[in-house]
Amino acid sequence: MSDGEREVTSIEDLDVLAGLTDPVPGDLAAALGTMPLADHHVHGCYTADISRAQFEESINEGSTNAIPSFMTQFDSQLGFAIRRWCSPLLGLEPHASADDYWAGRAALPRREVNRAMLTAAGASRWYLDTGFKGNAISSAAEMTEDSGVPSSEILRLEVLAEGLLNDGASPAGFPDAFRAALREQDSVVGYKTIAAYRTGFDVDWSRPSDSEVSRAVEAWAAGSDGPARLEDPRIIAFGIHEAAELRRPVQFHVGFGDRDMDLHRSNPMLLLDLLRQPALAGTPVMLLHCYPYHREAGYLSQAFDDVYFDVGLTLNYLGTQSRQIVAESLESGAFAKQLYSSDAFGLSELHVLGSILWRRSMAQVLGTWVREGDWSEADAIRVCRMIGRQNAERVYGI
Repeated sequence: MSDGEREVTSIEDLDVLAGLTDPVPGDLAAALGTMPLADHHVHGCYTADISRAQFEESINEGSTNAIPSFMTQFDSQLGFAIRRWCSPLLGLEPHASADDYWAGRAALPRREVNRAMLTAAGASRWYLDTGFKGNAISSAAEMTEDSGVPSSEILRLEVLAEGLLNDGASPAGFPDAFRAALREQDSVVGYKTIAAYRTGFDVDWSRPSDSEVSRAVEAWAAGSDGPARLEDPRIIAFGIHEAAELRRPVQFHVGFGDRDMDLHRSNPMLLLDLLRQPALAGTPVMLLHCYPYHREAGYLSQAFDDVYFDVGLTLNYLGTQSRQIVAESLESGAFAKQLYSSDAFGLSELHVLGSILWRRSMAQVLGTWVREGDWSEADAIRVCRMIGRQNAERVYGI
């Protein structure tokens, strides 16, 4: 299909508020339908062609197994959302069948699909975590080329530590090597930890001494058979404290994720001992996606000046139910402490769907409040702009 045949080229063309039962006040609808969004936690797109099986596995967040033969992952909230909103980007009718969707997608060059989806997301900037399967997904430069908007990089702390050990850093020299490597990353705008996956949050968050770190690294190196995987809470805590000293935002994976994480150990309330430490004051702590702990995250954002949160990844996987989560995220969290993200990984459909579902959810929730007289339309638009873009620009300094 040629570019001339594709009618949808931008977020405005998609008419993301179409079909809502209750009318959205006009100025609010116009703002939400067009405003650029700063996607403050996101990953790149696949850089190689994938099979349908790989596609379906990529729209299942929890399991790492192949999709059972008795089902299709298209029969899910996310699958239905893809068929509804991404079909027009491939030149198909909304709600195209799963087979027709896959056939239409597979018939197009991968780069063309990525460009169509990324452009339609209406992003102003991507804040890109390349620390997971970085050799399989697009770099910041490639994301910028495909979308036409700038990208900034987020450094994953565990990957930095693992790289140092794999490159031969000695236990005694590891603390200084980590500090030096951290400070060499001039191009990054923030850091990320996946402590939720590696240790859980119910650990000792006090800052370990260099000698304690060296002993932990010695034990880690002795126990590593092959590429190093960091699971020691002392080394992870050390990395977070070192990153916090630089006063750039530090992102924490919270809640919803793959099954190799103990979900109950990723409740952000377990971070209280860390957040209460004076050494963290002045460092933005970014709680990512958070479901089903988004209310706890909202409380922490109210209780601590430097805590922020989003419900990013959740929106795609809840599909039409994302409205409820957006409403709940607006309950107790200060509006200056919330950000937009998609946490899209691999499939460019996830980048555009995060944008669409957030815009629709905000329109439904805030539109109701405006119609019922609880909010003014001007305030609703102002809050959308804060969460959608301005808070990220302030926190990340861009």
